[in-house]
Amino acid sequence: MILDKINSPKDLKTLSVEEMNILADEMREGILKRVNAIGGHVGPDLGIIETMIALHYVFNSPVDKFVFDVSHQCYPHKMITGRKEGFFNPEYYSKISGYSAPNESCHDHFTIGHTSTSVSLALGLAKARDLKKEDFNVIALIGDGSLSGGEALEGLNQASIFNGNFIIIVNDNEMSIAQNQGGLYKNLEQLRKTNGEYENNFFKTLGFDYCYLEEGNNIEKLIQTFKKVKDTKKPIIVHLHTLKGKGYKPAEAQKEKYHWQVPNFLDENQTFENIETYESITTDYILRKKEEGEPIVAITPATPGATGFYQEFREKLGENYVDVAISEEHGIGFISGLAKGGAKPVLAILSSFVQRTYDQLSQDLALNNSPATILVYWGAITGADCTHLGVFDIPLISNIPNIVYLAPTNKEEYLAMLDWSVNQKDYPVAIRVPYIPLKSTGKKDETNYSILNKYEITKKGEKVAILGLGNFYNLALETEKILNEKGINPTIINPKFITGVDKELLESLKKDHSIVITLEDGVLDGGFGEKISRYFANSTIKVLNFGAQKEFTDRISQEKLYEKYHLTPQLITEDVLNLLN
Repeated sequence: MILDKINSPKDLKTLSVEEMNILADEMREGILKRVNAIGGHVGPDLGIIETMIALHYVFNSPVDKFVFDVSHQCYPHKMITGRKEGFFNPEYYSKISGYSAPNESCHDHFTIGHTSTSVSLALGLAKARDLKKEDFNVIALIGDGSLSGGEALEGLNQASIFNGNFIIIVNDNEMSIAQNQGGLYKNLEQLRKTNGEYENNFFKTLGFDYCYLEEGNNIEKLIQTFKKVKDTKKPIIVHLHTLKGKGYKPAEAQKEKYHWQVPNFLDENQTFENIETYESITTDYILRKKEEGEPIVAITPATPGATGFYQEFREKLGENYVDVAISEEHGIGFISGLAKGGAKPVLAILSSFVQRTYDQLSQDLALNNSPATILVYWGAITGADCTHLGVFDIPLISNIPNIVYLAPTNKEEYLAMLDWSVNQKDYPVAIRVPYIPLKSTGKKDETNYSILNKYEITKKGEKVAILGLGNFYNLALETEKILNEKGINPTIINPKFITGVDKELLESLKKDHSIVITLEDGVLDGGFGEKISRYFANSTIKVLNFGAQKEFTDRISQEKLYEKYHLTPQLITEDVLNLLN
């Protein structure tokens, strides 16, 4: 294998174009092998291989700086910069992050996992370089729909007037995760059709120099293009038309499906059970509301598949479905306007991406008290990459006035909460969609959610009360069994509401309880448990809060995190017994 000889970018510079094309095929094999073993991004990385080979051939990393956007296009870069074992040796698969990681290599300059950031970060590097009178190229690589993000547009606006070397590579593979949305991508489409000659050029309008390469997967032409822009003295856009999923026919044909894949996706005999999930009951509900004539609107910020908004669902909804592109901030303002206009918006967003919307949640939505619905997916303590943690949404959302944040524990509660939220007109409502297998009680939830902050005692006991929030209600039940074996009969409480305190219920606990336990599937600082601790601060009741520490974890298994945070029935019981004694 030619890749055996490539241990750093300098080793590329001795290869012929023919050898580099062979190398590209070998790198594709490595990407497919790694993803098939542990999961990860497929299409974006397969499509950018030739670009990365040409970049490393022409430029001099790490002296010249490459800054990745999203960084799920960095697998080929990692192979070239000494980390190929992470793609061919199973012992190293989990040691190499799927994202840009400075702790791995001097060729990575930022830890990046969210989108639309590369232009701003790279522009900062370029400005610092010039202030220090240094001399090197700074290259921002942006693609997969990231141009639609607010930070990208803000960065482009500033970069266009920068007086120095700055190269922006627009990797145009015609896709985000799903199809690109918005007028900006119509402009890119026209540029592709005219080989970059379309008069109405978005980038030139901003003031950039501009060049276009239609054959964005042609190594020889990529090298020629990069040589022309190397050492430029002013900002330039290099617009490449590439093929997402290149070299793997299924990924080329089904670009959305193969943006990211689970382990064993290459197994042609792999089957998936058609089981009911929180995603499927959500889309069923929305479709039913549309059929009933309700002005319901399903909204995604370019992550439809992650929340179950698949192609068939989107087609059935028609104009009642909106992809706002990679622009979560705009999405919140948009649903506030929809709600004020009398529509019934339901925005589905991942926990790690809702972080991008804090100001809009506060100002555009909550301050205006717009009755929109936000479904927060993937909120949980997991073994995810440090850029995709779902533990920060509870403190972020639950401390904004007017917003009602709900935590269902089963199918019936979830549907009742969703239906109440969609039909009420008094509050912006967020629902933390359970990140556990769907559980059904078979009994309709008759709770009146208009009476805010009313918790439910599901089992009455004494001495110890356990509040199991959302995902961790089952943990409360498991802990109850262990405590029972120790002669303790705890009270079990399903809070349902994250944003408020049931003062009447908590006050009643003072009569025959001495310990209150809170369990939440998120970070403790600023979270649900702290509200309960604050309530009991001036009483004799002792409170134990269980949840995640305030930290960035990186691919640490859920099992290890649960042990570390004492989130097992056995460890919780030990802590309770120690406190009782």
